[in-house]
Amino acid sequence: MRTIDFSPLYRSAVGFDRLASLLDSAAAQDSQAGYPPYNIERVGDDAYRIEIAVAGFRPDELTIEVKESLLTVTGRKAANDDSRKFLHRGLAERNFERRFQLADYVVVTDANLSDGLLSISLERQLPEALKPRTVKINAAKAETLIEGDKAA
Repeated sequence: MRTIDFSPLYRSAVGFDRLASLLDSAAAQDSQAGYPPYNIERVGDDAYRIEIAVAGFRPDELTIEVKESLLTVTGRKAANDDSRKFLHRGLAERNFERRFQLADYVVVTDANLSDGLLSISLERQLPEALKPRTVKINAAKAETLIEGDKAA
């Protein structure tokens, strides 16, 4: 496994330590199991969608939580009765937890469960203070002197 040395970045830049820790945590999560599978899609300039395959889960068995720019999706299956006898069990109805690090100002706007896919809509909502704005340029007015008046 490859690791990245960020010490040159720390020597010449200030405030990028959060970025380095995000990259480290992403590398650590990459080695986790791939269950459940998911897609991340860009659907607009500032809009995104995460789709997670959660076949067999009901809405009351799924939890979506956002805390400090960390989106956590958790699935907890209710206890199955052991009266069923399976010849083959290929559907993975196991508990899971998926975490997604969100960028600044990205908020969850909607979540839907349809056909075994949990679809989470996200949008980047910049505060008014951070949006680009134009500044009006005022032209200096030349003062006209009337005869007999003295200039100050």
